[in-house]
Amino acid sequence: MNARLTLADIADQRAYERERDDFRARIIKLKKLRRVSVGPVVTFVFENRDTIRFQIQEMARVEKLSTGEAIEVELDTYNPLIPMSGELSGTMFIEMVTDEQQRHWKPRLVGILDAMSLRIGSGVGAVTIKAEIEEAHAETLTRAIPPSVNYMRFVVGDDAMIDAFETGPVSLVIDHPNYSESTVLAGATVAELLTDLRCG
Repeated sequence: MNARLTLADIADQRAYERERDDFRARIIKLKKLRRVSVGPVVTFVFENRDTIRFQIQEMARVEKLSTGEAIEVELDTYNPLIPMSGELSGTMFIEMVTDEQQRHWKPRLVGILDAMSLRIGSGVGAVTIKAEIEEAHAETLTRAIPPSVNYMRFVVGDDAMIDAFETGPVSLVIDHPNYSESTVLAGATVAELLTDLRCG
């Protein structure tokens, strides 16, 4: 079950150091299944309770957060990315690592945050589910240039839609005038994401 994380789920720094190597290796393996490239500069990582716990533990480690109040701030920030039953959520990265990429893509990607969707099935029977920007980050839609990190959710819905997701094919699609790209999710990725959709 993808229940929200609480303070009790976040290990203190000494305890985390003892588990970190094994936990990190597990998350790296998990993220390989959950990471999907969509075109040349966009990557989407589907999040779950484990990836979010890792994010919070690493933030606490790097920033040396030790008080309950400081950890609660991170929980409030990242808990909304844990999908509930019938949902998928994740982080959309716009990855422009060179100056040339920045100059080429930045002015062309205005509005891209409103152009991502999940397509379930194919042909005339395909269903398109538009990505919803996480409420706390919805202000990014008004920016002239999209930020490099964006938080999104797909509400897949009831058991019938989840069954259709399992049958596939499933694609991540960006339908933007300057960036029209799609990627069919691998079978192993679909199987992994079904654990999110059926987590309730």
